Amino acid sequence: MRTLLRPGFAANIRRRCVLRVAVRAALLAFLAGTMPAMAQNYPSKPIRIIVPTAPGGGYDFIGRLLADRLPAALGQSVIVENRAGAGTVIGTQAAATAAPDGYTLLIAGLANLAFSSGLYDKLPYNPTGDFVPVALVGSFTYALVARKDLPQSTVGDVIRFAAANPGKLTIATAGNGTGQHIAAALLKREAKIDLLEVPYKGAQPAQTDLIAGRVDLFFDNTTTAKPFIDSGREKPLATSGSQRDPVLPDVPTGREAGLGGLVMDSWIGLFCPAKTPPAVIRQLRSAVASAVDAADTRQRLESSGWRTISLPPQETESFVRAEAARWAQFIREAGIKGE
Repeated sequence: MRTLLRPGFAANIRRRCVLRVAVRAALLAFLAGTMPAMAQNYPSKPIRIIVPTAPGGGYDFIGRLLADRLPAALGQSVIVENRAGAGTVIGTQAAATAAPDGYTLLIAGLANLAFSSGLYDKLPYNPTGDFVPVALVGSFTYALVARKDLPQSTVGDVIRFAAANPGKLTIATAGNGTGQHIAAALLKREAKIDLLEVPYKGAQPAQTDLIAGRVDLFFDNTTTAKPFIDSGREKPLATSGSQRDPVLPDVPTGREAGLGGLVMDSWIGLFCPAKTPPAVIRQLRSAVASAVDAADTRQRLESSGWRTISLPPQETESFVRAEAARWAQFIREAGIKGE
């Protein structure tokens, strides 16, 4: 059957299409024109920093430090929102899907931007594609510690004994996919030794059993381990940093102990969603630099065991991409899966 169109129907359709295109173009032009103005007026309301962990710990420490210091430079209050869950995935996803306007920022680091890609087959965010680094703030190391009565007192001693006695030495881990766990896996790979991993739900019970002599070795945050070392309840063998840790200046790095690949600096910084206006990012970078360069901020970081980081934006982006690629590959090769 032939369908009859009323006169002018096709012309009306064409006019509507043209009008639709014109409206869309006008809207895009309007938004493009308002973005510079929005950036110039930034910030005009409080800023939210998402911390993808529970209160306490390194991520929360950096988030609250910045929330305390940034208002002076930005002229607006800064609020910390802890969004824990699925490791660091839930909070990180919330930041990735937030409006890219500079009012939702993220505390991110080795765990959620490097480890997660290897721990999970699918992530609801792209660690390097969905975020832009504002600035890295600080890093800390892990210390390889041993029970106080372990006969072996150096990394070399441990390697020689473990090579001759596969699986006899035990090493505690503080949860699947944690920094302590991955450091232990890195030691095993670099030293080519077989250590029996003993999993714990957190660093505290692992430290308790190490001090009691129920496990032989453990990698823990260097600052956390220091009081146990100072009191003689455990002994240090090495730290994981690219350079000696000021917290334990007399303890060699993994490299100095003969393991060139035993390097893991756990870094943390401030990030914003991709597509945030460049002018807003520049303003945030200036504010963070001003806050972190302040003498009282540096003193607070260093007294808490942090090494401050100061890298130009391009080097920061390159560093984050390289770390994400390195650790995702290592974790997949080691067969470590997130819980």
